[in-house]
Amino acid sequence: MKRVGLFGGSFDPVHNAHVALARVALDQLRLDEVRWIPAGQPWQKTRVLTSGADREAMVRLAIAGEPRFTLDRIELRRGGITFTLDTVRVFAAAEPATEWFLILGQDQYATLHTWRDWRELVALVTLAIADRPDAETTVNAHIAKVPHQTVSLPMMDVSSTEVRRRVAAGEPIADLVPVAVASYIERRHLYR
Repeated sequence: MKRVGLFGGSFDPVHNAHVALARVALDQLRLDEVRWIPAGQPWQKTRVLTSGADREAMVRLAIAGEPRFTLDRIELRRGGITFTLDTVRVFAAAEPATEWFLILGQDQYATLHTWRDWRELVALVTLAIADRPDAETTVNAHIAKVPHQTVSLPMMDVSSTEVRRRVAAGEPIADLVPVAVASYIERRHLYR
């Protein structure tokens, strides 16, 4: 049975911790593939995202060179608000002989109980939670009972919010994002 990790997010922008988590998940979970899924219009985001085309381009640059990383545009193509469950339903129906792993950061895991039809979602996937040594997350009691696997992520102090803040302040980001992504942000004048 094929083992595929689903790694969704706004990736606004994609950064080194995203790439590190996907690489560690590949190895620790013995995945055949990590499918990167840039969100279209995530229901829980209140700020306006950078264009889908720019976020897609940055993910493509970040994952280049790792053949087991693929990009799927399913949520960028879908109109309106995007929900993870809708995406997982499509994949599960199209590839029934695949075992699905939903790769989540600690912040997403802590709020999973607020996601649309989360019980159906966790029935379709195995949760793969980033285990960061510095993270102390309070998880909903119902979610805590859901079987999951942890992915040990090295300590990395990076977030998309910090990347955007640094760019807006004219500070360097070379240590936060892949080189090709930093060049793309500079060339496209993003986050200024």
